[in-house]
Amino acid sequence: MSSSASSPDRILNAGVLGATGTVGQRFIVLLAQNPMFRIHSLGASERSAGRPYKQATKWKMSELMPEEVRDVVVKPCDPAHFSGCDVIFSGLDASVAGDIEKAFMESDFAVFSNAKNYRMVPNVPLCVPVVNTDHYSLISGQRAHYGLKKGFVVTNSNCSTSGLVVPLKALQDRFGPLKRVIVTTLQAISGAGYPGVASLDILDNIVPLISGEEPKMEAEVLKILGGVNDGATACMPLSDLRVSATCNRVPVVDGHTECVSVEFAGTPPSMEEIKRCLREYTCEAQDIGCYSAPKQVISVTEEEDRPQPRLDRNAGEGMSVTVGRIRECSVFHVKFTLLVHNTVLGAAGASILNAEYAAKKGFL
Repeated sequence: MSSSASSPDRILNAGVLGATGTVGQRFIVLLAQNPMFRIHSLGASERSAGRPYKQATKWKMSELMPEEVRDVVVKPCDPAHFSGCDVIFSGLDASVAGDIEKAFMESDFAVFSNAKNYRMVPNVPLCVPVVNTDHYSLISGQRAHYGLKKGFVVTNSNCSTSGLVVPLKALQDRFGPLKRVIVTTLQAISGAGYPGVASLDILDNIVPLISGEEPKMEAEVLKILGGVNDGATACMPLSDLRVSATCNRVPVVDGHTECVSVEFAGTPPSMEEIKRCLREYTCEAQDIGCYSAPKQVISVTEEEDRPQPRLDRNAGEGMSVTVGRIRECSVFHVKFTLLVHNTVLGAAGASILNAEYAAKKGFL
């Protein structure tokens, strides 16, 4: 745990980078509803800087733009303009996130990133906050490596990875190591940002390629479900688990559906034992009272045609994973279908819960 002295219950000033994009907009919606944070500063590209937020952004959320940000003047994404912020949330595109996030971290800001740039760096926690908050032990080593007192970077996972690792973590903790996992995703168009996939490509269609998505999923699962070395200086990804992912873009606005088959390394549990395991799964963020932690991490449905994006994506305010169609697999041991809200637990919501956890544990 960090030795920095701050009350875990004080209101934290938040800065949002990439505030005009769809992930940035989701950050703003969620932060405006969260009693732990006050939106302090908004950052975006040079073409947006200097303009009131209501003029700088094309608002794409179904919720109304929060009143408190409408007249906030957008700033360049430069640490010099974010003094007074206790925490930085990054919704930046990966094409620009690397240098900007590093600059904020080196300026002693706590950065919670949705971008892919630092996910696989060994001393950076790749954290799905209902799964592997034990990886926060890496922060002390990260600070020592860069000579920082308060700054660090924590990343959340790829949106499709975030849904997959939740039931896998529950199964791994209860029944021991997993041997092989095959996952086929049906991913919503909001995962591509705005303007995203061209309408002529996605209407009346499925696109059987999301560039770079499959290797990201396969690698991220191993890091998230792995451990940390004895010195807490690097993550130790799993070496025995094999993951194969096939990713598809489908004409759904929000909610990633994933069809999963799992093989256990040891004696497989029964289907009823698996259902009980998933229903009973809890996480540390719940135990310490984090505001955004869902009451039920995994919602198990017995309805034969669920989960469905339109009906289940908002389970737990978008922070729960819904799992259904749990049944025996004729190739592996068990197969099931899961649904995750890709812009909440799969993106901004995970970063915010990561920051809530960091505050509660004294890292901020």
